[in-house]
Amino acid sequence: MNEKNQITEGVIWKQLLFFFFPVVAGMFLQQIYNAADTIVVGRFVGKEALAAVGGSVNQIVNLIVEVFVGLTSGASVIISQFYGAKDQKNLDRTIHTAYALAVAAGIIISILGIALSKTILSFMKTPEELMSDSAVYLRIYFLGIVFNLVYNMGASALRAVGDSRRPLYVLAVACSLNVALDLLLVVKLHMGVAGAAIATITCQGISACIVTGMLMAKGKIYRLRLRKIHFFMNSLRSVLKIGIPAGFEAAMYCVANIVIQVFVNKLGTDYVAAWGTFGKIDAAFWMIVNAFGISITTFVGQNYGAGKTGRMRKSVRVCLLMSYISAVTMSVILMVFARSLYGLFTTDTAVIDIGVYMMRFLMPSYFLYVVIGILSGALRGAGRVLVPVLLTCGGVCVLRIAWMLLLLPVRPGIETIMLSYPASWSITAVLFIIYYIRRFPGGKGAFL
Repeated sequence: MNEKNQITEGVIWKQLLFFFFPVVAGMFLQQIYNAADTIVVGRFVGKEALAAVGGSVNQIVNLIVEVFVGLTSGASVIISQFYGAKDQKNLDRTIHTAYALAVAAGIIISILGIALSKTILSFMKTPEELMSDSAVYLRIYFLGIVFNLVYNMGASALRAVGDSRRPLYVLAVACSLNVALDLLLVVKLHMGVAGAAIATITCQGISACIVTGMLMAKGKIYRLRLRKIHFFMNSLRSVLKIGIPAGFEAAMYCVANIVIQVFVNKLGTDYVAAWGTFGKIDAAFWMIVNAFGISITTFVGQNYGAGKTGRMRKSVRVCLLMSYISAVTMSVILMVFARSLYGLFTTDTAVIDIGVYMMRFLMPSYFLYVVIGILSGALRGAGRVLVPVLLTCGGVCVLRIAWMLLLLPVRPGIETIMLSYPASWSITAVLFIIYYIRRFPGGKGAFL
């Protein structure tokens, strides 16, 4: 590997943007990919189908996928560090161990998910009129979950070595195909939510095959060979050391959101549909912050492996500035066009009115999360994962659940539910800044 590594040697702001734009474009396509089912069933089947796909089902799917994405971050960090250090032997072992983990986890989750779908939905107090469609969608989705996990692991490995463009190409193909299949199976063949689920897992299978093929290309230091896919125990321990805390953090986020979903479910179908759709729309904000978070993790990881700690801290400063400018701009756009955006998902006036109110109430506080997302990504890239996870779980997840259980009975309503977000973000942001100043490599005593 004699070519110049731009992440460890190039101009920081330029390389961050070169890395960021394919990632954020890929996340945008991922959101279209995810939202396609919701849009099609909402407009062509009805608001009950919209609530079925976007309510409890959405929270369950997010829990599974986000926990595994947390695990992939462990592989991503280790891969980026070995790639930055040009350690081919350990890089090779980590990639093959990561793929073995994706396949094994996919099989186990698929079996458990299909068996327990209806039990989980009942536990979440899913409205009875939504139960049948929700169970059908969830079982079909779990049938193909291994494809989702393999794609996420493969795309994470590519981004860890600085290739953020090719995962974008894969998503472009999958997104286009998913929309086409949704229209065919739901609109033309009238298969309802089952058709939407089949379209999703079909495209995930194609995505998994393409990204795997990319990693198998000859001439790369990180080449994947199918016959070598198994667990190298030292590599597995390294991946899990970072991945388990990150996965636990993601699980806690999702558990908090599931608890919130339970309380939203009690407000009725209109609120369930509006809340679930809100989660599809505000994904435009999260994809920006998360794309910068992925970018800074890779930057810090590779520079950590190369021993360039001063460059690590400088990249965090640059990334924070760009993240705030982008995130605030996106928040304003979403609030201004809230009604039009909801109109893409449903024609039901009551759902649209509730949703627009939710967005304009909550979106002004979203900027509070930016520092959490970026500093968390930077610390993860440097191998500091345990304390940030504890800060996030306590400051965001536990506090949010406590808020629901203690304050909501006193003052019931959607406003109380929504206020849990800015309250938890504010506390967690302060804790992250303090920890970053004290523990991030490359200097102490100053935030910037």
